[in-house]
Amino acid sequence: MFISRLYSPLIGIITLIFTNIFNVYASTDLPSERNFNDFLSNAEASWHLSQQDGRQASYGGIDTSASSVNRTALPAFENLEEALRSAALWRGEAGPSNVIWIDGGERFSFAQTNPETRRTEIRAFTPSTGADELLFDGEGLTFPGTDTPFTYRSFQWAGDSDHMLFETNFRPIYRHSGVSDFYFYTRSSNSLQLVAQDAGTAELSPDGGRIGFEREGNLYIYEFATDQTIALTNDATEYVFNGRTGWVYEEEFMITQAWQWSPDGRYIAFWQEDESEVPIFQMTDYSGQHPEYVSIRYPKVGDTNPTVRIGVVDVVTGDRIWLDTGKTPDSYIPRIYWTADKETLAVVHLSRNQRELNLFFFDAKSGDRRLVMQEISDYWIDIFNFFEGIEEFFFFPEREREFYWLSDRDGYRHLYRYDYSGEMLNQVTQGEWEVTYIHALDVESGHLYYSSTEVSPLERHLYRINLDGTDRHRITQESGRNQADVSPNGRYFIHSGSNINTPRQVHLRRTNGNVLRTYVDGSTVAANLERRAYFPAELRTFETSDGASLDMMLIKPAGFNENEQYPVVLDIYGGPGAQSVYNQFETNMWRQYLAAQGFIVASVNNRGSGGRGREFEKIVYRNLGYWEAFDFNETGNYLASLPYVDENQMAIRGHSYGGYMVLYVMTSWPNRFQRGISAAPVTDWKLYDTIYTERYMDELHANEDGYRESSPTQRAEDMTGELLLVHSSMDENVHVQHTFQFARALIDHRIDAHLRIFPPGAHGVSYSWDSYMYLMQLYTDFLLK
Repeated sequence: MFISRLYSPLIGIITLIFTNIFNVYASTDLPSERNFNDFLSNAEASWHLSQQDGRQASYGGIDTSASSVNRTALPAFENLEEALRSAALWRGEAGPSNVIWIDGGERFSFAQTNPETRRTEIRAFTPSTGADELLFDGEGLTFPGTDTPFTYRSFQWAGDSDHMLFETNFRPIYRHSGVSDFYFYTRSSNSLQLVAQDAGTAELSPDGGRIGFEREGNLYIYEFATDQTIALTNDATEYVFNGRTGWVYEEEFMITQAWQWSPDGRYIAFWQEDESEVPIFQMTDYSGQHPEYVSIRYPKVGDTNPTVRIGVVDVVTGDRIWLDTGKTPDSYIPRIYWTADKETLAVVHLSRNQRELNLFFFDAKSGDRRLVMQEISDYWIDIFNFFEGIEEFFFFPEREREFYWLSDRDGYRHLYRYDYSGEMLNQVTQGEWEVTYIHALDVESGHLYYSSTEVSPLERHLYRINLDGTDRHRITQESGRNQADVSPNGRYFIHSGSNINTPRQVHLRRTNGNVLRTYVDGSTVAANLERRAYFPAELRTFETSDGASLDMMLIKPAGFNENEQYPVVLDIYGGPGAQSVYNQFETNMWRQYLAAQGFIVASVNNRGSGGRGREFEKIVYRNLGYWEAFDFNETGNYLASLPYVDENQMAIRGHSYGGYMVLYVMTSWPNRFQRGISAAPVTDWKLYDTIYTERYMDELHANEDGYRESSPTQRAEDMTGELLLVHSSMDENVHVQHTFQFARALIDHRIDAHLRIFPPGAHGVSYSWDSYMYLMQLYTDFLLK
C-alpha cells in the first residue's frame, strides 16, 4: 500500500487551504515557512522569506550573479513601501497551488484563479494524457437559504471525486485553531448541505458515510443515512475538552485536530485534555475605557501541565474506553496512530524532559497495552520537524505489519524500519547527512521517496531508495533547494526549486526526472530584473576561533567597491533546528532595500541550526543562547576582518528567538555590534512555556544554573550598544513581560534603550498594513540614523 504525504494523520482525505484567503500582507515579503515555536507571524518578514527556494544554475535560463550582468546599476526602489510591495515580482509565480493527488496518483487537483471570471477554480490534471478538467468554480452557488455567494477556506475530497466537505466562515482562536461551518457538496447535483456549524474541526469518515466533528469540547458524528447528529461525548467543561487541545499542546506539538478516524471508520480515537490546574496568563490591548483582558491557560517552566488521556469511542454502539499509558500524569502524549492491525492504536508517550519515548500498542476494544519500542537519549527526542514541515516521525503503512521511525540515534536523522513486535528490521537510510522529509513510502514496490541534505546542508534533493536500504538514487539534479510533491503511485512529482543565481522554477516531472510540463520558468522575475536593481546573495564558509565551520550568506550593497567600507546588518534567528541560510534565490525585499541604501546584509547558520547532524544542532542542549550567540559574535568578527566592512558600523537584528539572540550577544559581547534591533524577545526562559523550554533546557530543578546563565536580563548592566526593543502587549506566545523585565534591568543600571510597544498585534507585533509599514520603517530609520 502506498501512503503519500505521510505527515498527515488523515488517511484518504486531504485538506486544501487556499492561497486566496484574505491577508493584508498578501503583496509583501512575508514568511512562507513557519519558524521557531512561534510560527513567525506576518510581520516577521525580514529574514525568513529568504528560505523559500535554493544555489547555482542548472535550471537554465536566468543568471542573476553579478558577473553576468551589472544589475545593481539599474534603478532601485523609490522607498521602503515600494520595495516591500514588490515582493511578488521577485518571487515569481508559485505554479499549481494546493495540489492534491487523486485517483491513486493518476491525476491531481489544484487551485487557480480564472483570469476572466476572477473566481478560484478547482481543476484536475492527468499527467499521462495532459487532460485538464474543471471540477469546481462555484458559479451561481450560494449558501443555502440565502443570496450570499458561496465562499470557502478549505475542502476535503470524499474519495469519489464527486463529494466534498467545505470549510467556511473560519474564526480564529489560537495560531492554528479556529471555529468554522462545514458544508457537504455533491458535484453531480450541485447541492450544498450544512452538516456541522461552529465546529473546531470536521472530517469525513474513510467510508464516506459519516462526518466527525468537534464542537465546544465535545465530539459528534453526522450520519448521512439517518440525517442525524449524534453526540459521542458530553463531559466537556470550561477547562476539560475532547478532540481539541489547549494553547501549549497546539503550539508546541502542532495538534489542532485532536482526534482520528480508524481506517474502517468504526472508531474515533481522541485526546481529552484537562487544563484546570494550568496557571492563567492575561493580556489586553488597553482599548476602551475599561480594557478587556484575554485569559489563556499557559504553563511556564516548572508549572503544572495540562493532563491528557486518550479515549476510543465506537461510533456504532457509542461505547467508550480510556487507555492507560501507565506513566505519571506529568508527561506528554504528542502523537497517536491507527495501525494496520484492525482495532489497534499506537500511542506515543514522552517523558516531561522529552528524553524518553515509549511507543505503546493498544487494543481499541479491551484497552490492553503492550510496549513496542522505547528510545532513550542524552538529548531531547524530536517527534516532528517544524522547520522542514514534516509533522510526523512515525509512519504506519495501512496494510503492512511494520512501521518506520525517524531518529538521529546514530548522529544524523535517518529512517529505521520495525515489525510490530518492536524488532528493528533494518536502517533504511544512513550516512553523514540528514533525511529532512518523507514524501511517500510504497511497501508493495519496496520504495521510499525522501528529501535529504546529502549533497549539502544548504540544499535539498529528492531521492528514491529501497526499503531494505539498497539502491539509493538521486532524482533532482539541479543544484539548490528543491521541493517535491510526489504522487501516491510514485510516477510523478511537482518540482519547485531555485538557487542563489536562478529564481524559482516549477515543473511537473516523472520520477525518472523527465519534465512533462513547465509551470514557472522564471520569466516574470527575469523581466523584473531588467527594470530594477537586484543584489544577489553570495554563499561562503568561514571558521570560528574554536574550529567550527559555519555557512553564511552575504548581500553586497549598491555600487559595491571593495576599496570602500560599508555598514553591516547581521539578520539572525538562531533557534534549535532552524536554518537561516540555503542555496536559494534571495527574495527578502527588506534586505534588498537595505542593500540599495548601502548596507552589507548577512546571515549565518549558527550552531544549533538544523541540517548538519545531532552534534552540530544539539550542542545547545541545557545551555540555550551561549553557542548561538558565540557564533553570531564570531560572524561579526569575521565580517569585521573583511577590508570592505566598517567594523564601527555593525548592527544585529532578530525577531523572537532572534530577538533573544540580539540581547544575548549585546550583553555577552557588548563591543561587537554598535546597534541592535530586538523584537518579541525571550529574555528569561523561566517565563516561557513548559513544552518548548524544557525540551531544550531540561526541567528547572535539574538545570538551575543553565536557566540563570541563559538569561540576558542577568547581564543587562553589561550592554553598551544602542538598542531598539519592540513588542506587542497582545503577544500570547512570548509575553510582553519578557521585554518589560529586561527594560527594568536596563533602567536599574541607568542604561538607555529605544522601546516601542504595540498595544494590539500578536507575536508578529504589527496588526495591519500601516502598523507593518511603521514597524519596518522604524527598523530601517534606526539603522540609517
